[in-house]
Amino acid sequence: MNENYYWIEEKDGVVTVGLTDEGRNELGNITFVSLPKVGDSLTKTDVLVNVEADKAVSDIPSPVEGTVIAINEDAVDDPSVLNNSDRTSSWVARIEK
Repeated sequence: MNENYYWIEEKDGVVTVGLTDEGRNELGNITFVSLPKVGDSLTKTDVLVNVEADKAVSDIPSPVEGTVIAINEDAVDDPSVLNNSDRTSSWVARIEK
């Protein structure tokens, strides 16, 4: 998936990652998501999240190297929250660099 399809916000060495409007439009309605586990170490080549949607199934690589310190538990229970453009509810994971 293209880097334009996810957003990142960094604060104090912690990066929050989510899907942009462009990414969501490319995928379509998200129906399933597989997130990493808290404590997982990621490199830029590792899959951060696997998304199944109306138009595509995609592995989204991690934009940064680091350790997963939080995942969006709401997205695990209800993947449709990732269809929202509100970053406070539609983030995927937080990674400590």
